Amino acid sequence: MYNKHQDKPSVITWRQFSNKGYSAFASLHRQVRIGVLSVATLAVAAQAHARLNDTVVTPADEKETIDEGEMAEVTVSGTLAPLTQLQSARIVSVLSRQDIEQAAVQSINDLFKLVTGVDVRQRGGFGIQTDISIDGGTFDQVTLLLNGIDIGNPQTGHLSADFPVSISDIERIEVLEGAASRVYGGQSFGGAINIVTRHDTGKTLDLSASGGSFGTAEGEARLALTTDKVNNRISGGGGRSDGGTQNSSWKKGQLYYQGDFENQSLRIDWQLGYSQKSYGANTFYSAAYPDQYERNRRLMTSVSAETKGRFHFTPQVFWNRNYDNFELVHGTTFGENFHRSDVYGIKAGGHFDWVAGKTAVSALVRHEGIFSTNLGRDMEPEQYFGIRGEKAQYTRSDSRTTVSFSLEHNVILPHWTLSAGLMASTTSGIGHGFRFYPGVDVAWRPTSRWKVSFSYNKGFRLPTFTELYYKSPTHEGNRDLKPEHNHSFSLGAEHRWSGAVASVRGFYHRGTQMIDWVMYAPDDIFHTASFDLDNVGVQLQGKLLFSELLKRDTWVRSFTTGYTYIHQTKHDAEGVFKSNYAMEYLKHKFVASLTHRIYSRLSMAWDVRWQERMGSYMSGGKLIGYHPYWSLDAKMQWEAPTYNLYVQATNITDHRYYDLGSVPQPGIWVMAGAKVKLNLNKKH
Repeated sequence: MYNKHQDKPSVITWRQFSNKGYSAFASLHRQVRIGVLSVATLAVAAQAHARLNDTVVTPADEKETIDEGEMAEVTVSGTLAPLTQLQSARIVSVLSRQDIEQAAVQSINDLFKLVTGVDVRQRGGFGIQTDISIDGGTFDQVTLLLNGIDIGNPQTGHLSADFPVSISDIERIEVLEGAASRVYGGQSFGGAINIVTRHDTGKTLDLSASGGSFGTAEGEARLALTTDKVNNRISGGGGRSDGGTQNSSWKKGQLYYQGDFENQSLRIDWQLGYSQKSYGANTFYSAAYPDQYERNRRLMTSVSAETKGRFHFTPQVFWNRNYDNFELVHGTTFGENFHRSDVYGIKAGGHFDWVAGKTAVSALVRHEGIFSTNLGRDMEPEQYFGIRGEKAQYTRSDSRTTVSFSLEHNVILPHWTLSAGLMASTTSGIGHGFRFYPGVDVAWRPTSRWKVSFSYNKGFRLPTFTELYYKSPTHEGNRDLKPEHNHSFSLGAEHRWSGAVASVRGFYHRGTQMIDWVMYAPDDIFHTASFDLDNVGVQLQGKLLFSELLKRDTWVRSFTTGYTYIHQTKHDAEGVFKSNYAMEYLKHKFVASLTHRIYSRLSMAWDVRWQERMGSYMSGGKLIGYHPYWSLDAKMQWEAPTYNLYVQATNITDHRYYDLGSVPQPGIWVMAGAKVKLNLNKKH
């Protein structure tokens, strides 16, 4: 995409995008034939599609073009300053809207199974409780973001993936692998996942309903309403199921509102989300208690803005509240816990372009607190307060405040990108002053089709309140835990051509003071402990779009595949009988997806996955190693402009397997559904 010859005609700027963070076209530094844009391209370039109001005509004799794969570049979340996916010195995996609509998945959490470097450990169907990790790390080491806002839960990462949005709300998902603390702060120890929601305009109403195996039923509605310069989008839905295994029934619901305002000098975005669910927790946290039960509620809100002009000021204000009620034995108070955690903060920063490149700065103040019947330090009796609808009271609490400052500079040349930054961070209660977390990313583009990149980033993670304080008949936390640290190295190459892309990436993560729940003997309980742990691996990915590759309509539409291999080394002489998370990584993961047309508007998508997990689970007082397994999912759908009919099945081979602990995964699960889109714009 970068032109060697700078003396050619000046770049064509699409005025609707100039001076925006998502100015993919203006940032190409070369001529662009806008006319090659297709529906598939616009489905990926979400923010561009949302503002496609003007018609741009290019000279008829213009010869220089780029392929659709390159045109589809959008701003991705790899740096403080906005860079396109091509400019970024890090390889960021992107699931587009088209990928999402074709996938044979039951939930948002299932989508991450399609990403080669992501480990998804579920405790049941529909992602009711899901642990998400990257590059052999743990679920607590990943930052989950919704439109760039951190929605992580300081109580435990087990609850971080409770999203207040549905699959229908999502435009794309960006996965940044490797430490990213200088961009996203402390919890980005192993990487970050950013969910970007749709920015519909106009007046539309989307309705959907589905039902299937095990008494499962879901319904959703989504309304987009544009008034003058304000765009509003509200969605909501819910569902229930008897569950595919013992004690795994669930009920859930979510409500999400998003709005934005834009004029010539300012853009403001705001969002408000609510989710709740209750579910049978089987043997989620201990094989000794098969009748566990849990209820979760989440409320999140944020406001962010960006000014226009020479300096782009980008402030954010956010607040998340999470409620958790856990019953060790359902219907009794034995081992029952109540928790309420709050995260709020303000982030002020910005970026500007100048002769030496693109510079970004930011300052963050983030406060995390918890009230609990189990977690934290003892409160004074006069500080106790009741729990709504319950006889119990919160008797423990803890809190901490993190202050951090980040500085980053990006140099973007025709064949090179250099991004270097530093974060200084301090947290109350940790017992030290500011600590520094540097990072540098370098990309070389010898041609418009090739990119070779290298990254080094240092990351850290604060222990969760559960790791510090939790105590039960089967678990015991450790108040003396220190933050984890990670030195993350990555070397990769990517090749793009019309209708195809292939990449290879190697990584080495040197972890110190890594936190895990471990048993030291068969009759022991789980303790939180720290040790040094390294992960080294290689990742291969490829994608073919056959109609673009062959320059004609084809029966087979697309084929995507990927493979990741990881090897782990523990630098500790002390033996561990059983690790719960850190040493139960995926040694092998293979994924492949195929989409093809059947007849007219009828199409089919197939997703296959093979993985082998290290570690073991407890059964009958004995350790049983995880077995490798294959999983096959499929989705058949009829796609029309105003409606969609589909039937899908997961785990078609009905394979019985374990992903986490002794919790069996559901067998074959069949769902059928319909979606309708109504245009509410008045006709004149």
